[in-house]
Amino acid sequence: SDGSIRLHQMTSEYPVMQWNDSTKGQPIIALQWALTRPAVFFALDASSNIYIWDLLENDLLPVAKQTIPSEKVVTMTLLGEPEKANGLLGIVLAKESGQIDIQYVKKKWALP
Repeated sequence: SDGSIRLHQMTSEYPVMQWNDSTKGQPIIALQWALTRPAVFFALDASSNIYIWDLLENDLLPVAKQTIPSEKVVTMTLLGEPEKANGLLGIVLAKESGQIDIQYVKKKWALP
């Protein structure tokens, strides 16, 4: 609820990494690992900002932030085929009106 993200191992109750105030205090409403690239995850905050984290590139801050200005995004999920090396990774955004948008991610964050 405060924008903090914690990365845990299944064998410990303590986080391996913790990023406080990663969304400037906005609640995180969705977070998902990339299906095609294990070190990348995406976070959606309550202000319709999508943050892309690539832990191999930078483990302190997101490598990109994209604001969806047209309408409030209420949730997101990712689509892709991890068994294929084509590097296609999409973000499915569900908006408050019920509209669904699919956006494809740059290959540098999608390639295995």
